[in-house]
Order: sequence, then C-alpha cells, then structure tokens
Amino acid sequence: MEQFPNHELEYVVDDYLDVTDFEDQDVSPGSGRGSVDDDELDSDFEDDFELSKPDSDTSAVEAKNGKDIQGIPWERLNFTREKYRETRLKLYKNYESLSQSRKDLDKKCKDVEKGHNFYHFQFNTRLVKSTIVHFQFSTSSVSYGIPNAIKCQLCCAIEAGLQFYLSSWRNKDTFHMLRNLLWATSKHDVYLMQNYSVMHWSSLLRRGKEVLNVAKPITPTLKHPGCLAQTLSRVQISTMTVKDNLMVAGGFQGEVICKYLNQPGVAFCTKLATHENAITNSVDIYNPSGSIRVIAANNDAQVRIFDAENFACLSHFAFPWSVNNTSLSPDGKFLAVLGDSAECLIADPQSGKVCSSLKGHLDYSFASAWHPDGQILATGNQDTTCRLWDIRNLSESLAVLKGRMGAIRAIKFTSDGRFMAMAEPADFIHVFDTQSDYATGQEIDLFGEIAGISFSPDSEALFVGVSDRTYGSLLEFNRRRFDHYLDCIF
Repeated sequence: MEQFPNHELEYVVDDYLDVTDFEDQDVSPGSGRGSVDDDELDSDFEDDFELSKPDSDTSAVEAKNGKDIQGIPWERLNFTREKYRETRLKLYKNYESLSQSRKDLDKKCKDVEKGHNFYHFQFNTRLVKSTIVHFQFSTSSVSYGIPNAIKCQLCCAIEAGLQFYLSSWRNKDTFHMLRNLLWATSKHDVYLMQNYSVMHWSSLLRRGKEVLNVAKPITPTLKHPGCLAQTLSRVQISTMTVKDNLMVAGGFQGEVICKYLNQPGVAFCTKLATHENAITNSVDIYNPSGSIRVIAANNDAQVRIFDAENFACLSHFAFPWSVNNTSLSPDGKFLAVLGDSAECLIADPQSGKVCSSLKGHLDYSFASAWHPDGQILATGNQDTTCRLWDIRNLSESLAVLKGRMGAIRAIKFTSDGRFMAMAEPADFIHVFDTQSDYATGQEIDLFGEIAGISFSPDSEALFVGVSDRTYGSLLEFNRRRFDHYLDCIF
C-alpha cells in the first residue's frame, strides 16, 4: 500500500462535506423520519427489533413489491436510478498507482454472461452501518484536496439535484483502504466495523451488539514470558477476520488485536512495528495440523505469523514492497503474497522463500483467495481485474475477469467452491459460477462504498457491508435453491 505520512490519518467516513446524499434523510427505527446517530444506535443495540421492523430496513417481500433494496426513494427524486447509474459510471475515476498502458486489457478479459441470480436479495438493515477509515494526505508542495474543477462539477451536480457520492472524487484526496471489514461466521451471524466498534449482527434476531470498542484503552489479558503484548488505545481498524471463535483486527499504526469471542476482554494486542507507515493491511487465521495461527501483513513489507495459544511470534518474512494481502492454500503448502507490485508471489509458508512469481497484472494488488480444491488462486488488482491462476502452471493466468468501475478489493469463494465473489471499492459485487468456468455471473448493483463481503460458512448467505453517511447498511443475500414451493410457506 502506498506510503503516506501516518500523522495525516483521519477518520472521515461521516464527513462528506455538508451535502446530503440523494437529498434524503435517514430513518430511525421508531419513526418515519429523522436521522439515526451513533448514540441512538448504541443505546438500542440490546433491544429486540423483531417486534417492529424499522421503515429504513427493506425486506425481500418489499423489494419484490418495488421498494429499492437500499431504501432509496427514487420516486421522490428528480432523476431515475438508471440515469444516476449512467452518470456515476461516466464520472467515476479509478485510482492508478502505476502508469501503464491498459488499452489491450479489455481484449484479454473473459466474456461473461451476466444477468443470473445465484444469490437473491433477502434483507437490508441500517441498524448497523459498515464504516471505512480513509487515509487523507498532503505534502508541502502539492495539495491533494478536491480540485476546483471537481468542486465546480460537484456544485453543478447539486444544483441539478444530482448529489453524487463523493467517492467519485474521493480518490483525488484520499487513499481507498482495503475492504476486509466484514465477516460472517454463520448464516445468521455477522461481524463488522462501525466507527470504533466491532459489532455482531444477528440476522435471525435482527439485533446488534458491540463486541469490542477500540476507542477505549485495550489491555491484554494473556501475558506470557517474552510476550510482546502491550496496552493500546483509540485504534483505527484497517482490517479484520473472524474464524474458529477468534477475532483478529489490524490497525493503521501497525496494531494487531486478538479476542476470543467466548471470553471477556482482549487476549492479545500489540504494535507490530513502530514505522510510521506500518499499517496492518491484512490479517488471517488458519489451522495447520490442529494449531491455530494468526498471520499479519503490514505496510513495512513484513509478514508475521503468531501462535494463537500464547501469541508468540513464530516467524516473520521480509519482502521487497509493502504487503497488502496474504492467503494460505487449503493444504497449507503455498502462501500467496500480494502488495505494491504488479507481480504476485507464491512463497513457502514455513520459510518465506519465494518459489513462483505471477506476472500479468498491471498495477498494485489488493486481494486474493484460493478455491477450496487448492488448485485455483484468484488475485484482485488495481487494474480493475481479477486473474485466475492454476497452481500447476503459473506461467500465465487461466482467465481475466473484469470489473465495472474500479479496483478489485475483495475476493471470496464459497466453501463448496461453487461460486466466487469479487467486490469493487464501490457499487458493484460480481458473483461467478465456477462450474461454468466463470463464464456466467451475477452483478449486484448498489450505491455506496463497499466495506466488505463475506459468504457464510455453509455457502447459503452472502453479506455485503455498505459504507455511506445516509444509506450505510448491511445487505443479506440468500443462495437461490430453486425450491419454488417454499415461497408459499415463508
């Protein structure tokens, strides 16, 4: 990830200048109008919302009857959804780190038959809102604020009633962080970031609960001889994951926080590095031979592996560039390492030795995922593509899958290997059928920055976190099983 001064890090999710998206107001659980602020939500997290669904939420039945899945009141606006999408596609500019010609890229992309419905919309709630920390920066010689020309476009858009999301221009003055801030541990349990809190959402009970508050001082409960644990405070979460009853979060100043969900307090937390740009870009949990391990990738070009029992650092590997993402193959033999380079590396997870280099992407890489059979690796890049690689022949990619607007920030496979989802920074999630050789797909079209995507472990649900001041929410999609007779039951 690009190197920017850490002291310029600011939390700007709810600071979209002084304009309201879509000229609409948010809706509180108890009334038809008014906005829901964070304090209101915090006080209501223990309440059971099953008794009365808030007007701001959208159910599958309402969506079938014509309500927008995000609750956007298009009928009250001066433009249609189609017009808004057309203009947004035209104005959105994808951030680029490497200036390379991409004129031939589209020719290499696989033709995908879109329009399929593998996962159908189930529910959208604004009672929990995914939020993203952005990275603002400036230098003494160059101002990275919104250019005057862009401001003029924005003013004209407002006057015309088209108050476009500032994420269209946000890449002019902020760096889009990675989007792994949501994790599903079952069909009904989701963990996500909301401001300085890690929240648990039960889609069954429609109830949210704070699991961890990182704005307060965090003192680790487990301390062993030689352990590097230390007290942290006001951590800005950059990435997270939840597996095997363990939640691990990374921070913008190189922090890592480990909490067992069935135990009070935080088991372990520390700063992995003191470098001013030691952002923890990705964290993962894996279980080789029955021993749970935590792996962290940082902006200081280091990958560190911890034992999740005593949180001792077992090994750390250095690479030539900032590491944005790592993923371990299902058999534990290969570690994919991606970062601020057009090349992706395959390394030995025991020694860190690089055994292969994947070449084909044109820009920095942000995401990777292994098919459950361990033969296919998918990598997501700032060049707006996802490449598929066969581990048996890494000389070139098997296929290139194209996004609509921006970089591929997150990639997930279902546990049964049937589907693969990839998310852009905003607006689009693409779901591919692997059994069709990725030739058929579903495009989930929404509005807002995407904080993360996650399939449930049983592959039955897909969750999407949307970050937006007004329409920030958690969307749930259920796998379509073509059991039409169930519609008359539920």
